[in-house]
Amino acid sequence: MISSDPTDHVELRAAYADSVALLQVSRDVQAVPGVVTAQVAMATPLNLEVITGLGFDVPGSASPHDMVVAIRTGPDGDLDTALAAVDRALAPQPAPSDTAGAPAVAPRTTGSALGGGEAAVLVSVPGPSAFVEAMDALDAGCDVMVFSDHVPLAQEVTLKQVAHERDLLVMGPDCGTAVVGGLGLGFANVTRPGPVGLVAASGTGCQQLLALLDHAGVGVTHALGVGGRDLSDDVGGLATMQALRRLDADDSVELVLLVSKPPAPEVATRVEAYTGGLATPVETALLGPGRPDLTAAAEATLRALGVTPPTWPVAGTARPGSGGRLHGLFAGGTLCEEARLIAAGAGVPSEGSSFTDFGDDDYTAGRAHPMIDPTLRLEELGRLAADPTTGVVLLDVVLGHGADADPAATLAPALAEVDVPSVVTVVGTVLDPQDRDRQVAALVDAGAEVHLSNATATRRAVELAGGAR
Repeated sequence: MISSDPTDHVELRAAYADSVALLQVSRDVQAVPGVVTAQVAMATPLNLEVITGLGFDVPGSASPHDMVVAIRTGPDGDLDTALAAVDRALAPQPAPSDTAGAPAVAPRTTGSALGGGEAAVLVSVPGPSAFVEAMDALDAGCDVMVFSDHVPLAQEVTLKQVAHERDLLVMGPDCGTAVVGGLGLGFANVTRPGPVGLVAASGTGCQQLLALLDHAGVGVTHALGVGGRDLSDDVGGLATMQALRRLDADDSVELVLLVSKPPAPEVATRVEAYTGGLATPVETALLGPGRPDLTAAAEATLRALGVTPPTWPVAGTARPGSGGRLHGLFAGGTLCEEARLIAAGAGVPSEGSSFTDFGDDDYTAGRAHPMIDPTLRLEELGRLAADPTTGVVLLDVVLGHGADADPAATLAPALAEVDVPSVVTVVGTVLDPQDRDRQVAALVDAGAEVHLSNATATRRAVELAGGAR
């Protein structure tokens, strides 16, 4: 079906797939010769806004339970070929066979999948469904990592209370990063094993520390994420203290590093008192006014291990500017909060400047995390670049398994069009699949100044914006 003019095709399908899988489907279809653009997504309000914004006419009957397939082909495009690519990408994989050669039957629940054998379960389903699967895992006597976000707070509290009673660990909800016995889960960086154990109420904060320690030659055996709300008053640090107990009992862990977004003060006091009773020494990186930043915490950890902290690398030099408002555009929530705290401490006025976490639930409802899909952040970068009051832009690029396979491919061209100074933190290791050095080189070629440390990047951006040195 070859058309001489561009052709739009929109259809609704009674099917479900998670946003990450559908983002890859969209990319695969868009790579088909003759396809101008393609969007395959669940018909959530945000996704419908994006699809209609591209000029597609979506049926009014679309609901969040429908999958929208929207394809625009050019003059040389073949719609049948594009739809066949959609079908291939969405086709279920063949079921594995058992030892007798018979097809294995897919389990219907987490508990039946375990069969009493595994020790941990990773739950990655839509948030409203995560509680049932996570509780099923706990009932089977297993620890659980809840990758899902948008899980109600009351359900998180219930899960962690049950886990506490059963001496089990709930990592999450919204636990994006973990390393267990050297195996990375979620958005984990590739690091060498070593003597440090991390407890992280922060995904990208954990990744920043993994990257800094790795650069200093120090590895991590376990990094146990507990979810960003664990140190809130409502949850009370239940998973944090359980994770600390686990690492304290592990002979391979010589030192524990605890990292979190700004915690509830009473909970932080309780947890810090708890660490004093452990046999394993604990360093803390609990962000907040007057507290050490993540890089300072990494340096304290290195010194405690008898390692001299290195000079944190910087590549390139930001293009000159005349000062102005500082705008931080982040994929990592903890990196965003760290930058905001450092800028505020350096006297950068909050009025006019901004620090935006594009990984916040408000931005990820119905769409992939910005570490996978940079669309919203790139749009905001273009808007700020056109604002004459913008003095400097500060961004992060977070590498590792699960993240964008080549983030510089989209960010570098966008930064090359920006006339104001740009400072970028690239969080990653030399072993990450994106090739950290190649990512850094592409960003430097686009005119950015690239740091490994988010703290040093932020201080440099403050200086370029005309703030305190």
